[in-house]
Amino acid sequence: MIDADDTLWENNILFDRAIASFIEFLDHKTHTPTEVRGHLNRIEHERVKVHGYGLAAFRESLAICFEELAGIKATTEHRSEIDRFTAIIAGEEMLLLDGVRETLHHLHQRHRLLLVTKGADDEQRKKLRNSGLEQYFHDVEVLREKHTDAYCALHCRHACELDRTWMIGNSPKSDINPALAAGFNAIYIPHPNTWVLEEEEVHPPAEGPRLVTLERFSQLAQLF
Repeated sequence: MIDADDTLWENNILFDRAIASFIEFLDHKTHTPTEVRGHLNRIEHERVKVHGYGLAAFRESLAICFEELAGIKATTEHRSEIDRFTAIIAGEEMLLLDGVRETLHHLHQRHRLLLVTKGADDEQRKKLRNSGLEQYFHDVEVLREKHTDAYCALHCRHACELDRTWMIGNSPKSDINPALAAGFNAIYIPHPNTWVLEEEEVHPPAEGPRLVTLERFSQLAQLF
C-alpha cells in the first residue's frame, strides 16, 4: 500500500506557495506571516473534520482566514484572487520524486500494489492519471480519512495478509501510526515539506508489525 502526495510526487510545496501568495495578498499590518500561517492552520485543522481535504476545502479555508484577520466580508474580487491561488495549484505540472517511476516499475513486477491516498476523489485520481503512474497500481483507494478503522477496512476489502503487507508513506499521522495500529507493517519515508497537520511522533511497535525508515523511495527496490 503506497501513499501518493509527498510520497510519489510533490504536493505540499504547491500549497506552501499558494499560502505565501495569500499572505502577501492579505498584507496584514499587525500579524506576522508566521502568525497568519498559524491562524490558517487552526482553521484547516477544524474544517477537515467536517469538510475533508482538497482544493475546494482549502479555498474556503483561505476565504475564512481572510475574513477573520481582515475583519471584513470577502468581496467577489477578494474571492477571485483567492481562487487564483488555488487554480495555480491545479494547473501545476506533476513533479515526481526521485526514483519513483523506476522503483514502481520494479515493485509492480513482483508485488500487488495498492495506492492508498486521501482527499477529494476526483482530484486524487486526476493527479494519478497525470502522473503517468496509474499503470503500476492494481487498485486505488481514495479515503476520506486515513485512520486505524480505515486500514482495518482495507485489510478486509483487499484480503491483505497483515504480516506480508506494508504501508509506505511520508505522514506519521496518516500513513504510519494508524497502519501499524491496524496490524500492518510500515515504511516511513520522511519528506522535508510534509504538511504540519500530518506531523506526529512515530510510534514504533513494541512487537508484531515491523517499522522501517528509509531516506528515499528508490531504496524500496533493495527491500522488495
